[in-house]
Amino acid sequence: MKISRLILTTCLVVMLFHAAVYAQAPQGCACCNEKAKQFHFWLGNWETFNPAGKLVGTNNIVLQQGGCVMQENWTSTGGPYTGTSYNFYNTATGKWNQQWIDNMGGSLQLEGEFNGTQMILKSKETKKRNGQLQIDRITWTPNPDGTVRQLWEASTDQEKTWTVAFDGLYKRKGG
Repeated sequence: MKISRLILTTCLVVMLFHAAVYAQAPQGCACCNEKAKQFHFWLGNWETFNPAGKLVGTNNIVLQQGGCVMQENWTSTGGPYTGTSYNFYNTATGKWNQQWIDNMGGSLQLEGEFNGTQMILKSKETKKRNGQLQIDRITWTPNPDGTVRQLWEASTDQEKTWTVAFDGLYKRKGG
């Protein structure tokens, strides 16, 4: 009888502790606002084509972490190149962030904003494998026909000039 009372008392204390902790947790969803949904036009299962119309890869972008993170999973059709990015709206800075990691040891960190018609993310100046300093800028533009254009540009002269690194048109699979 004493053991049962001790177990019951312990369970009650644990339940009250959890109730107190959850009562102090913020209510609602930090990612349930319009700014945190600005990049949702890129969600989906895509085939990506270069300007000549050649299929260059597939991409699947899904929501993770209760809708707070967009996870991109890229596979190139021209070889074994794959990569994943994590995209999120940082409520502390009011900026969008992307962290890209690929199977060739590459990574890229971008930050930026949605300007009302395009998502534009840019890196800080970083040293590349060849030792050259470079700034990367990627622009995603949702088109009226449901496609999305991704234009990746690079600058090695502190943004005086830009060179196209990648120009892809995303078309929904089966669409």
